[in-house]
Amino acid sequence: MRIEDEVPGRYRNEYHKGAINLVFTVKHFSYGFLQIMKMHGLTEPQYNILRVLRGFRAEGPSSIGFLKARMLDKSSDVSRLVDKLLEKGFVDRKEKAGDRRQKEVEITQKGLTLLEGMDDCEQKTDTLLKNLDPAEVQELNRLLDKIRG
Repeated sequence: MRIEDEVPGRYRNEYHKGAINLVFTVKHFSYGFLQIMKMHGLTEPQYNILRVLRGFRAEGPSSIGFLKARMLDKSSDVSRLVDKLLEKGFVDRKEKAGDRRQKEVEITQKGLTLLEGMDDCEQKTDTLLKNLDPAEVQELNRLLDKIRG
């Protein structure tokens, strides 16, 4: 569906229309993903942290800084997110030996079990781009990378 049909209005030029289209599409995509996360009692940043911890589990505990560097939302308060996941029993947090200011975070078995039950979320997320064929998805990725410079 065309952006003009979704958001009727006047667009100054194609750049303005493209920016509105991009923001509208991101919000549309995010809403679908948030509905999936909500079913499992997580926020998108919490899910992001759990996925990072699972992905790097073999390398041992992760620091808050390590997690922050891998967050999709760079403005996330990782310490607060870890606190919430700790309350839910999805992660363990310990002081780093030799430097009590540093915290080491690991995913728990409960967190791993949750993610295993959510593996279908990735397939559901893929369907949010179902209107694109693989070549179009590659082109989308190329264009988004180009937008970010």
